[in-house]
Amino acid sequence: MIIKGGRIIDPLSKRDEVLDIKIEDGKIVEIAKDIEASSDKEEIIDARGKIVVPGLIDVHVHFRDPGQTHKEDLVTGSQAAIAGGFTSVVQMANTSPKIDSKEKIIEHYKRARDLPLKVFTVSALTKNFGDLELVDMEENFKRGALAFTDDGIPNRNSKLILEAMNRAKELGAIISFHEEDPELIEQNGINHSEVSDKLGIYGSPKIAETSFIARDVAMAIYTGAKISIQHISTGLGVDLVKFGKEMGANIYAEVTPHHIALNDSAVLEYGSLAKMNPPLRSEEDRLRIIEGLKEGTIEIIATDHAPHTAEEKSKEITKAPSGIIGLETSFSICYENLVLTKEISLMKLIELMSTNPARIYGLEGGEISQGKTADLAIIDLESEYTIDKYKSKSSNTPFKDKTLRGEVLYTISEGKIVFKK
Repeated sequence: MIIKGGRIIDPLSKRDEVLDIKIEDGKIVEIAKDIEASSDKEEIIDARGKIVVPGLIDVHVHFRDPGQTHKEDLVTGSQAAIAGGFTSVVQMANTSPKIDSKEKIIEHYKRARDLPLKVFTVSALTKNFGDLELVDMEENFKRGALAFTDDGIPNRNSKLILEAMNRAKELGAIISFHEEDPELIEQNGINHSEVSDKLGIYGSPKIAETSFIARDVAMAIYTGAKISIQHISTGLGVDLVKFGKEMGANIYAEVTPHHIALNDSAVLEYGSLAKMNPPLRSEEDRLRIIEGLKEGTIEIIATDHAPHTAEEKSKEITKAPSGIIGLETSFSICYENLVLTKEISLMKLIELMSTNPARIYGLEGGEISQGKTADLAIIDLESEYTIDKYKSKSSNTPFKDKTLRGEVLYTISEGKIVFKK
């Protein structure tokens, strides 16, 4: 296969150049101008006027498999991912049953073997998310768990977290944290603000997030463990992460496309489709998050793809579940709200969505270079499109029916075309 005339955007080499890419046996074997086909059977992809980027990597998705496959499963989640340009994703452990043992991790990888992209898994941090007993971290890490997290159920057992950080440091593993203190929240998924006042509810105050971030930043400084703050939503949270980094801690942070694009006023327009944990916050918080991306405090954009049925989301807002899907719209939402607004460069966006996740989580990918696996996406930045029907089983998103800019045309995983528009 030869990809002809695409504009290669590769953050690792800082390459931004129109070149051809030759692929053989799943690997990139040549990057140059005017590569000639070796035979008339060689597949040619015309990428002129398009960008060619490393396959996107999402380190935070919920495929609901096993246990809630009426919302999503490994197959449909994978189809949504490749339609969004992703070649690697990491499933969270809040399935039913929880992914908290070596047997469940092994079973996941058996089932993921034939999917069109690499679907990794994390391990739960505590057994059955009980916050009482740590999983066998050493064994689960050995079996392929990329990180440890009870995402969805914030950890309150500080003594246990301290032990977990010390064990994770020995392993060189990441612990990622869902930072919301449930004791401070009356209704989750909606920011405590003028918006919640208009809805006649209290909601979720910012201190629910920032108090837990402060705790875990302090523990990371103390232990030297590598931690990630998931789906950060508050400006003060960004400042706390920045402080931890300045103190020498191994702290990373991720943010979702929806926290980049929207503030809490979206709840008044979209109702439960704009309800998620943590909630959309103020415009001031949104702008500080963007500054956090620009300054390097936040290194990862991850979707927190969270499918729910239309029936569930049609309930009144206090009873509807939190979460939105994001894999199929992620690149476009970030491109429109970060690159077209001149907040960051296109190169920086690909770094946040591919190169950094690969580097931080120790994954192959995130680069376009000779000898490396051909995990690539080809994107038309000029194309405007609307998703009529999602590849996901669910369509719970405030971006539904929106005209989007920057369409994924091809996703190539290990040298094979797995998605073509």
